[in-house]
Amino acid sequence: MIRIENISKQNSHRLLFIEASAALNKGEKIGLVGPNGAGKTTLFRMITGEEQPDEGQVSLERGVTIGYFDQDVGEMAGRSAVAEVMDGAGPVSLVAAELAELEAAMSDPDRMDEMEAIVERYGEVQARYEELDGYALEGRAREVLAGLSFTEAMMDGDVGKLSGGWKMRVALARILLMRPDVMLLDEPSNHLDLESLIWLESFLKSYDGALLMTSHDREFMNRIVNKIIEIDGGALTSYSGDYAFYEAQRALSEKHQQAQFERQQAMLAKEIRFIERFKARASHAAQVQSRVKKLDKIERVEPPRRRQTVAFDFLPAPRSGEDVINLKNVHKAYGSRVIYEDLSFMVRRRERWCILGVNGAGKSTLLKLVAGASQPDAGSVAIGASVKMGYFAQHAMDLLSGEQTVFQWLEESFPKAGQGPLRALAGCFGFSGDDVEKRCRVLSGGEKARLVMAAMLFDPPNLLVLDEPTNHLDLDTKDMLIKALAQFEGTMLFVSHDRHFLSALSNRVLELTPDGVHQYGGGYSEYVARTGQEAPGLHP
Repeated sequence: MIRIENISKQNSHRLLFIEASAALNKGEKIGLVGPNGAGKTTLFRMITGEEQPDEGQVSLERGVTIGYFDQDVGEMAGRSAVAEVMDGAGPVSLVAAELAELEAAMSDPDRMDEMEAIVERYGEVQARYEELDGYALEGRAREVLAGLSFTEAMMDGDVGKLSGGWKMRVALARILLMRPDVMLLDEPSNHLDLESLIWLESFLKSYDGALLMTSHDREFMNRIVNKIIEIDGGALTSYSGDYAFYEAQRALSEKHQQAQFERQQAMLAKEIRFIERFKARASHAAQVQSRVKKLDKIERVEPPRRRQTVAFDFLPAPRSGEDVINLKNVHKAYGSRVIYEDLSFMVRRRERWCILGVNGAGKSTLLKLVAGASQPDAGSVAIGASVKMGYFAQHAMDLLSGEQTVFQWLEESFPKAGQGPLRALAGCFGFSGDDVEKRCRVLSGGEKARLVMAAMLFDPPNLLVLDEPTNHLDLDTKDMLIKALAQFEGTMLFVSHDRHFLSALSNRVLELTPDGVHQYGGGYSEYVARTGQEAPGLHP
């Protein structure tokens, strides 16, 4: 369906692709992987025709329809979420818009004199809408939005009033409703809660078109893709299998390449020693010349390119008392909406609680109460003796000073630390080389999140309260963070939609449901095994 043939592409001074080739065939579901800045988004844009390769070509089969979801959703306002989603479905959306205008006109007393013509036109437009299967389309649009956790009120409300994350879901729903021949999805798992993520997983599994997607969620990718295309060093390499298979194959080929490289280096060293030893002897001149020529002709084996991943080691945190958090008879409501009624909950030292619950169940509210960013309407929230808290929330990024560089902000945060440790810290969280000179105002959401996380972990607390800490983190940084947090000696309370993160780090589960609060000993994997569901309210 799509062929990428010998493409080369340079962005400013950076070579992204060098004579790279790959193909996307009918029915394939492909994960596109590679380090940040490798050219994943550029490849998407070349497939859609928004960018052209410098050399080579990207060709599409005649008549193939493409739906492209990216992180830049543009302006949305003035229409309902349902209308915005249906707009992606082509001509039927124009008919739906006229139908809505005519319905408004029929109830407008100032247009009574035109009513006959309006009603007549309404009949024609309604017939056309039925012909295009418009009523079924609206039902499907609502089904997709419900899958992405929209309430009826949100579906019918002005899309302009939604936050950026919800607008992303509207843009994603447009592509899903369109059901094109090929879907290009750039990070569709960002901004989704666990329930929406699991629904999207099931939708994409049953989608019969071809799919090319990036995702920083390995579990999500593992369950959907049957092929991986890796961008590395300007080349495109294809692997048949899911992400776990790709990781194993990549490790194996790196091991083979390293062994080949070492064997060749040993052979070259032996030949060079012979040449050095006998080059001055006339009796060995022919042998020496023969070996010099042989060396010139040997094709050198390159060592495997190592992905730069830096391990982060926690400084030891001061020990807290045994009782870390104690909530007693907590009530909390927003207006008429009751979030908790009589909630009591105790967290003890070294427990790692993950909080699960559907949208609006009060997961982030619980973290805010613990962190002191919100107060209970009744009841008490007590933090134990010698507890030093680190709280990571999405709004924490607002604390960054826009004009300072990354390094200046770290220096100001830790004036006694010294340049070496701060540069090492920045490197662990993806700020290497000139990246530390970037001003905070130009950082992406992911970079801001990494910087705030780095600062919080450098001066280690003994209680970590984390609200979606992995949003925007790439796979390598996420793996580094999981390894670091696995060594963390303190206590954790966190919300995450990343199942790899949940499984690796939790040893307790607090589930917030409409029927009340349920506590489970054992981590997320045990919760799934015990309940038969991956998120509250969802069954396999």
